[in-house]
Amino acid sequence: MKPLYTFAQISDSHLYASKDHKHHGANVYQNLLAVLSDIKNNPEIDAIVFTGDLTHDHTSASYDLFVEATEQARISVPVYYLAGNHDEPALLASAFACAPFVAEKLIELPNWQLVLVDSKSDTPAGRVSPETLLWLADAVDKSKSQLVMMHHHGIDVGYFIDRHGLENKEQFWQVIKDQPSIKAVACGHVHRALTLLPEETGRSTPLFTCPATSIQFDPRADTVASTGEAGGYRVFQLLAEGKINTHVRYTELIR
Repeated sequence: MKPLYTFAQISDSHLYASKDHKHHGANVYQNLLAVLSDIKNNPEIDAIVFTGDLTHDHTSASYDLFVEATEQARISVPVYYLAGNHDEPALLASAFACAPFVAEKLIELPNWQLVLVDSKSDTPAGRVSPETLLWLADAVDKSKSQLVMMHHHGIDVGYFIDRHGLENKEQFWQVIKDQPSIKAVACGHVHRALTLLPEETGRSTPLFTCPATSIQFDPRADTVASTGEAGGYRVFQLLAEGKINTHVRYTELIR
């Protein structure tokens, strides 16, 4: 079955003001550039969705480096984006004011909608506001299928990052359950590629998580530690009749 739309999800670049700064042993700028270059080499990809945590040191220069990486990789497809817990939305909007970046959070496609949900709160944990939950419910076009995307994870994954997961999980999943045309949820934040299926979680849809472009978390550790794996990203193919194909790609580790 030929995809109606193919896009790459990237997440958690954790950039610093310097291209040379290493995060837990990895050169995160070069890792991001490697991921973007790999995406550029795939002509089937129609867009990129970045699901947050651009910066680690909270400097405006780190946002500029993300833009520089897209320019160096010659990214020309639209790049949609969300803020992560590390990000400042105003800095994101300022840095991403020009193409290929697109601020739209409801992307209308043939037979599909991509719905980008803000989960940033005042703490590292996530929270979807009551206003955003109402918007999510109202945005759903029942004649189409939806893929909901956000930064924080709404299902515990069994390691330390769960301390900073989505706080109002039940309210969020009730909205998802009430909208059967929502076929899946995708997120970043956990720095690993996981597929959590309804039969395992008791939730109404699958949850797909995205590998980070920076480092992959070691789930055996009680705090941030790298597995030493390279940066990666997730590819989604949206098909007819609400079906989704997805797979993950990794690049070479750059230290």
